[in-house]
Amino acid sequence: DPSGTFVQLRLSLVQTNCGKRAPHRHNCRTLENGRKPTCLACYKFDTGDNPKVLDKYYNCGPSHHLAVKEIKRRDEAECRAVEEAGRAGDPLYLPGMFAFSVGLPA
Repeated sequence: DPSGTFVQLRLSLVQTNCGKRAPHRHNCRTLENGRKPTCLACYKFDTGDNPKVLDKYYNCGPSHHLAVKEIKRRDEAECRAVEEAGRAGDPLYLPGMFAFSVGLPA
C-alpha cells in the first residue's frame, strides 16, 4: 500500500498466579477461572525513512462479555478506518490540527 504499512495484532491473554513484579515469571501457572481478555490493536505507519504512526486503535475486553459480537463488529470497523488512514483523497487529521471557537454577539 503506497499510503503506508498497516499492522493488526490479536492477542488472547490469560491470568496467572504470578504477580507483575515476580522475579521468576517463567514458573507461572495459568489460573483456571482467571480473567481471559482478548485484545485487538491496529496501527498504520507512513512510508517515510523514520515511520510515524498515522492512526491507531486498540481495545482489550473480557472474552466472556455478553456483547462480544458487538465489540468485535466495532473493533473491525475501527481497524478498517485505521487501515484507510493516509490514502489519497483522505486528508490526515491529527488532534489539535483545527481549533474552533464561538464568538460572543457584538
